[in-house]
Amino acid sequence: MNKKLAAALSGGAVLVVTLTGCTSSGGSKGPDPKLVAWAKTVCDPLPAQQAKISGANASLKAVAQDGPPKDVQKTDSQAFQDLADGFKARATTLSSAGAPPGVDGGAAKQQDAVKKLTALSAAYADLKKQVDGLDTKDQTKFASGLGDLSDRMKAVSAQYDSAITALEGLEKGDVNQAVAKQAGCTKASSASASPSASKG
Repeated sequence: MNKKLAAALSGGAVLVVTLTGCTSSGGSKGPDPKLVAWAKTVCDPLPAQQAKISGANASLKAVAQDGPPKDVQKTDSQAFQDLADGFKARATTLSSAGAPPGVDGGAAKQQDAVKKLTALSAAYADLKKQVDGLDTKDQTKFASGLGDLSDRMKAVSAQYDSAITALEGLEKGDVNQAVAKQAGCTKASSASASPSASKG
């Protein structure tokens, strides 16, 4: 059961990759300095945020499916809390950064990404509440509760995809170039690309 949860959650790193992209070899002029400053604001906190998200995903993968219910509950609960906190921090960072300067439709794209990351954070917080409410004294009821949790994860996965799409919309052209220059995004991207982060 937890393997399914882990598979559904293991895409956490994708949100980092989406905001780091590849360097584009456009014109030699490079992105606007104001946009580079904006990218720095977005990228600097990213490694710490990504560490929290990746750690939560690793915990969900590592917890024994047939372990004691209280242990499974504790691990899952903490992981969902960390995911909620990690994506909330991403949303807060993007919100504080404001719209990327000089980008057509930048404000709308930035607000859309913030909205969807905030919703994703809330969804993980709801999953934490759900797992906290499971009956750990009855193995059968607990297993049934985990099954319900897996069903809920399908809806969260859709929200996850929606957040990724919003970030992809934000990260185009000059934004991509500006973000690719930032050490914070580069570091988080290389960490998220490790094999352990991509196994589901």
